[in-house]
This record gives sequence, C-alpha cells and structure tokens, in this order.
Amino acid sequence: MPPRQPLPLSVAQARRLWLRAQRLDRREPFGAGPEAARAAVEHLGYVQIDTINVIERCHHHILYARIPAYRRADLAYLQSVGKSVFEYWTHALAYVPTRDIRCFLPAMRAHREEPKRWSAVGSREETRKLLTRIRRDGALTIRDIAEEPVEKAHLWASRKPSKGLLERAFYDGELAIAARSGMVKTYELFDRHFQWEKKPTPASERQVSAYTLDRALRAQGLVSLDSACHLDAPRKRELAGLIAARVRRKELVPVAVEGAGKMPHWAHPDALMPLPEPDGTLIHILSPFDPLMIQRRRAKLFLDYAHVFEAYLPKEKRVYGYFGLPVMAGERVVAVIDLKADRAAGRLLIQQWTWREGCESPALKVAIEEELQRFERFQLGRDEDIAEVMPPGDRSAPG
Repeated sequence: MPPRQPLPLSVAQARRLWLRAQRLDRREPFGAGPEAARAAVEHLGYVQIDTINVIERCHHHILYARIPAYRRADLAYLQSVGKSVFEYWTHALAYVPTRDIRCFLPAMRAHREEPKRWSAVGSREETRKLLTRIRRDGALTIRDIAEEPVEKAHLWASRKPSKGLLERAFYDGELAIAARSGMVKTYELFDRHFQWEKKPTPASERQVSAYTLDRALRAQGLVSLDSACHLDAPRKRELAGLIAARVRRKELVPVAVEGAGKMPHWAHPDALMPLPEPDGTLIHILSPFDPLMIQRRRAKLFLDYAHVFEAYLPKEKRVYGYFGLPVMAGERVVAVIDLKADRAAGRLLIQQWTWREGCESPALKVAIEEELQRFERFQLGRDEDIAEVMPPGDRSAPG
C-alpha cells in the first residue's frame, strides 16, 4: 500500500488548531479555582517555572492567561495539599501533573546513576546525611541549614553548599518540593510527601515516548517531531516510529502545513475540523515562557511572530524592551509591551509599547488597555490573599 498523502492545511487552519489546543481561543476555558488550575496543568502537560520576577513569575502568568480568576493560592493548594501537581524537569523546571509521575521516574533513576544537572552537586555520602536529617526533623528549606557561605562557582550558583545537595536529591527522586514561596522551596522526602498507597511503577522508555507524543498532540493540536521533542532530540527516533505506526492504524493523519516545506506534521483525525476565527477583541498578554511562544520556529510559521527574549541583550540591542510581553488579539500577535511591576507603589509600569506593523487601531488600543487593568490587578494581587492556601471553591472572574 502506498504511503498516505499528507492532508494540505493552510497556516490559518493550523494556527486555529494550535490556539484551540492551547485553550487561548476563548476567555475562560477551564473555569475557576484550584480544579481549574489542575485541569490546565493536566491539559498543557506542564507549566514552566522561571526565577525572573520583573512582573509575576511565569508559572502564575501562564495559568492566568487561561484562567482569568486564577489565584496563586490555587497552585499552592495543588502542590502542597491536593498533591495533584509536582515539580520536575521537562525542557525546564516545571509543574507537572502527578498523574504522569510514572513517566518521570525513569529520569530520576537515571540521574541517581549518573547525575547530569549542573546544579546537582555533592557526594552521595553528604546527600545521605542531609536525607537523614530530613527524615528525622521533617521538611526544610535552604534557609533552615546553617553553614558558611562560599564563593559562587558561576552566576546561577548558590553560596550555600547544601543547595547542590538538595538539588541532587531532588533530581534523584529522593526529595520532592512540597511547597514553594517565591523561589524558596520546601523539600520533603519523596515518598513521605506523596504518601502513596502503592508507589507508581516506572514507565518503560516506549511508554515515556508515547506519553511525550500524546502530551504534544493534546496541547499542540498538530505536531512535528521538533515540536513534540522540544529540546529532547534523542527521543525523535522512537517518536518517529510511534507516529508511523499510528498513521498505519489511521490513528494519526499526516498533514502538510502551508509554508512548512518538507517538515511533516500529524494530527488526530477528529482534531482536523474547520474552526472559526477567534474573536479579535479577545486579548491575551502572554509570558515570554508561555508554551505558545517558547518554540520560536513553530511560532514564526503559525503566528508569523517569533518572540525574542531580550532581557539578556545589551540595552542598545533591544527592540521591544527588557521584558517584552507578546499581546494577542484573537489569533494575531498585535503588539509587544515591556512591563514592570512597581510593587512598592502598587502600579504596573508600561516601559515600552510597540505595535506590530499594520496592527495599531484606536479600538484595539482600548481593548488592550482594558485587559492591562485586569492584568495589573492580577500582578499586584488585589483580588486575593496570596498568603492563604485556599480549599476548592467557586469564584467568578473579576470584571
């Protein structure tokens, strides 16, 4: 039987499939409260964590973009009380659904055998002493460990030697991050944190690859090998085999996206439905680390926009500013706004507003300004008590 010919797909159709999969084609796709945050993390597969806090950190920002009534306490509840999300490495440190934890146990085992994370330093003997302390005295943070500071080995290193031991035990799967306050993590013994009735069985490599493919199909709508294996090139070969098998079983359809050249894409047959153009007045102010933005080649093809994170560029080389945020109106990136939270003054500062060519209009400016008002309330925590870890409950999005 000859190979199935790819289904031609316009860029507009591909873009709408991606926006639908990312849940950015409507205002409130997940509802509100901790269950909405859990549903969002499970649907996206993971939510990246980053240290930069010029405005609210990206893990909160990514969830807010899809949950207008999102509260920081929702994520804290899921991590520390509900324990339905946990932290581990995907292409970066991220919140991941606990339902998928068995697909991360092989990476933890591999790290125990051969540590690779740059931040995980220290001997096994030193790590065991630290684990004994936690087993005896309970969960702790780096601030609970008294020790003499040392010189940093590099820019992102800690001056506390125990930080590397905690990181090693974390990546080894011996410690879990039981809570987080800003970037201060509370470490607990892995099994004691989750209190398993029965500890999950580690997934096989083939099961991990199937999980990787399914996660990408769910969150991206249609996938390429590059998009499914973002920063995980060694997995491409096995994924290519899985995709070929699913195409033979008619579980996936090969797709030729306009402008993609020879780069093949695939989608579930039932995902390839005609979708209307999203409401052009639906505004999303996105994080530079949003899953819609982090794969620049894909974003350029589908959105005609590849975001450049300029914080690490010299000031004279920046085009959009230190912390430019892409602004979407419907299905278009129409502007990039450089924002900064002045927490002492209780204001969100617009450092620079750059329209993309042909996008500026009075009506669109009004719509973006209205969204910026909501965004400011979120950034400054005006609609929540961020110190309280709240149980699930009904909430409505602020107007």
